[in-house]
Amino acid sequence: MKGQAENEGEGSKGVNLEELKNKMADFAEERDWDQFHTPRNLLLALVGEVGELSEIFQWKGEVPRGLPDWEEKEKQHLGEELSDVLLYLVRLSDICGIDLGKAALRKLELNAIKYPASLCKGSSKKLALLNKSTTTTSTNSNFYIRSDNENGATDGGE
Repeated sequence: MKGQAENEGEGSKGVNLEELKNKMADFAEERDWDQFHTPRNLLLALVGEVGELSEIFQWKGEVPRGLPDWEEKEKQHLGEELSDVLLYLVRLSDICGIDLGKAALRKLELNAIKYPASLCKGSSKKLALLNKSTTTTSTNSNFYIRSDNENGATDGGE
């Protein structure tokens, strides 16, 4: 990603969430769209954009990192759809009064506790399965991972 930003001239320093938030707020204000940017409407627009992003990958099966077999036009389309998702997410967080950067860093910290590298390294098991293998192999340990809900499903924020 860093190399890509360096090649794009204006974005050579990178873009931060605060800059995106301000640009989105200005964009909406210039068009008198604040009246339409309710949390519900923004969420529904975000979901629609995630659907459009999903369509790009639909029927392709697994694709390798970097998308080496994709045409430049396909990658550009992917970038546009990823951007739509990001921009709606940033706008939604702004309208809801959530500092998305701080929230994301906090979530990473929580996930580091929930999924310690010593237990999860190299494993794609869900939390409930990690719990099962931890509690059955090490019953004397004081360290357990507990799932957040009664059916053992994770919150999806891995």
